[in-house]
Amino acid sequence: MSAAKVLTVIPARGGSKGVPRKNVRLVGGRPLIAWTIQCALAARQLFHRVIVSTDDPETAEIARRFGAEAPFLRPAELAGDQVPTLPVLQHAARFVEEADGLTLDWVMLLQPTAPLRAPQDIAGALELALAGGCDSVISVVQVFDVHPILMKRIEDGVLLPFCIEEKEGTRRQDYQPSAYMRNGAIYLTRREVLLEQNSIWGRVIHPYVMPEERSLSIDSEQHLQLADLILSGKKISPDIS
Repeated sequence: MSAAKVLTVIPARGGSKGVPRKNVRLVGGRPLIAWTIQCALAARQLFHRVIVSTDDPETAEIARRFGAEAPFLRPAELAGDQVPTLPVLQHAARFVEEADGLTLDWVMLLQPTAPLRAPQDIAGALELALAGGCDSVISVVQVFDVHPILMKRIEDGVLLPFCIEEKEGTRRQDYQPSAYMRNGAIYLTRREVLLEQNSIWGRVIHPYVMPEERSLSIDSEQHLQLADLILSGKKISPDIS
């Protein structure tokens, strides 16, 4: 694979409204963030650096304990509940470029809330990006239970198709066209798109399709409990080298 300079950023605020302190909550015997750190480090030969961007000293200490860098605490303007991900990634990328005296090629966002991704997913997404022709690569999962064909609207008390007509008796394997949803596991963005165009997605996005069993995204206590059940018997993936 190309020797492109790729920065991996794991964003982890100290606060969380939906699931309090979720990034450091124990899941499968480890802090939630540790699963993403150890997955990234299993593919460390692909990256220039793997860093955690946090505003929280406890999270930074946990990140270092599990092998990631936490070279800064976010400035106050990047620490609030309403701060979007874009400026957090831009801050981390500019920090690394200035500190290391180089220009990055790609920035990979790995959210701690997707703990089931595997090192081969990281490698596969990067391989897709380096093949060219895109501004970003975003991981997705094929959906059935939330396929648009099942979505309805109510008009004057009548149930109508929201956007695609569902014929009675349609089997889920016959849902067309196939539908995919972002699973929150991987976002990989070309450096100039992130820093010069102020975008994580850009205009041309290539999908990296992941299986359902690695696509859990944690945004509730129930999801956290499910992840704990799944990860309690899981071993850390070995290096992919």
